[in-house]
Formats: sequence, structure tokens, C-alpha cells
Amino acid sequence: MRALQFDRLGDPDVLELREVPRPELRPGTVIVRNEVIAVNFGDLFFLRGEYLVKPVFPDVPGMEAAGVIDAVAPDVRDLAPGTRVAYIGMGAFAEYTRIRRSRVMPLPDDVSFEQAAAFPIAVLTAWHLLHTCHPTSAGQWVLVHSAAGGVGIAAVQIAKAAGARVIGTVSSDDKIDLVRGFGADHVVNYADADFAAETLRLTNGRGVDLILDAVGKPTVEKGLDCLAPFGHLVVYGGASGPAPAIEPRRLFAKALRVSGFVVPLVYGMHAIHRRGLEAVFALARQGQLTVPIGRTFRLAEGAQALHFLASRRSTGKLLLLP
Repeated sequence: MRALQFDRLGDPDVLELREVPRPELRPGTVIVRNEVIAVNFGDLFFLRGEYLVKPVFPDVPGMEAAGVIDAVAPDVRDLAPGTRVAYIGMGAFAEYTRIRRSRVMPLPDDVSFEQAAAFPIAVLTAWHLLHTCHPTSAGQWVLVHSAAGGVGIAAVQIAKAAGARVIGTVSSDDKIDLVRGFGADHVVNYADADFAAETLRLTNGRGVDLILDAVGKPTVEKGLDCLAPFGHLVVYGGASGPAPAIEPRRLFAKALRVSGFVVPLVYGMHAIHRRGLEAVFALARQGQLTVPIGRTFRLAEGAQALHFLASRRSTGKLLLLP
């Protein structure tokens, strides 16, 4: 089978398309024939050795995909070959991936492979940020950074479905209409404007109840300035560099909270994971949640896709087709 492998840490150019042996079943696993593979910022961190999971060379990046089960280990009795699934797990940049049963999600018949590949990380991350990390409710103000990305667009829609008022930030004017089209009440280009000052203006000086931040270094400190009393800032990435250290006394005056989140945390928490899955598929069926596909690439163009993602010019989800 074909797979994108790398033998050393670095930028996306370390990837090489190779013929490699197809993975063999192990207890508790299935083999998925990938139909659509999603591209994530986490893949860039994995290539650089900066992700929670470290590469073991030669390794294959890729954290989520959708496809058809090709083979099932004897001890996996609730899935069968031919089942349409999505999954979250390492090694997705390949034609076939071996994945643990706990990471596999059978797909409703009305969900396409493209939407399914875009859902696992982006949509579940957004849902858990808004409903597991923080109890988002009607009337709250939510600030979503990188609102034109996969997680950001999902977060805008999920927050609106909960009745929140949403401010999205983007890095260029050509993303503003897209984010507004998915329901954001206000959109701020943080490259041209002080998003903290603009947020305070839009909320009449009160600030927002929740900030979702995957940008990191340039936004976290300013985010603290535009939180409302008892506000909550959740950091779930660092696309522009690691967030700076925060002195706890900085939080005292308004009783602020700062927390972090990565979606793999909930994989083993079956009740929480199932609740999120049921909620996002329900929102999708109700027409309240979709993730636009920004661009598709062939598997051989994986490095090009990752460079495009890193450029911050992309919107929605980027996909690879094996």
C-alpha cells in the first residue's frame, strides 16, 4: 500500500510517498481502507516532535479519516468488514490504517465520507470546548479565535445552537463573510484591529464569558483583558507559538479561569465521548452543523496540503484523497 512516511523531524518536506506493507491485525483492532483523510495542525506538530504522541521512525502522520472496515480482529465482535466508519488515531496518511476499536465511530447512512473525515477532531473538539470544558448557555458571549478554520467554524455553529452570542476572529478580510455565513454575530480581523479592544466595545465593556484559543502566543495575554468577570479562556493549540506563562495573580481581580484541552483526553471516557458523538450528529441532522471543505489534495500532495495549512490561508477542513 502507499503511505506518507518520514524518518526525521522537520517541516512537511520530510514526508515521502512510499510503498509499505499493509498493517496486520492485532487484538482489539480493525483495518480501515481510508476513503478520505483529514489534515490538522497536530500533524505539523507531530512532524516536528512537538505533539503529545512522539514519532517512532519510520512513522506515518495523520490523525483522522473516514473509510470502510476491511478486516476485524477476532475479539472485535460489534463491527464487521464493509462498515462505514470514521476514526481518530495515528497513521491516517495511508491507504490502510490499523486502529483500535475504541477509536472507531460507525457512520450514519446520511453522513458522507468527506463530512465524516472532517468531523472527528474538529467538531468533537469544538463541542467539548463548549459543553465539557465550559457550560455554554443562552445569552453568554463566546469569542472564537481562528473562526474560519475547521474547529472555529464548528465552534461558531455549536455556540449559536446553544443560544450564545459569538465573536469570531480571522487573519484576513477575505474570511469575514465565510464566518458570518456560519452564524457569527461579529467578525474581527485581528491582523488589522485590536481584537481585545473591539471585543470590549462590542460587549459594552463587559467582556466575553468564554474564549476558545488555538492561536497561542499573540492572543492569550490580550484575551485575559477582554474576559468578563468569572470568564474562562481555554487554550487548545498554539498555531502561532506557545502561549506565554500566566502569573496566577493576574486572574484575581475578575476571578478568571484559564484551562487547556486536547480531544484525545476523552477517547477513553466512554460516556463523555458518546455524549459528544450523539450531540454533533444530532446537530448535523438538524441542519445546525456542517464543516465546509476548504480544499482537497491527493495523498501524494500531503506535504503541499500541510504547507497550505501552515500558511494560515486555508478555510474549513483540508482533505487528502488516497
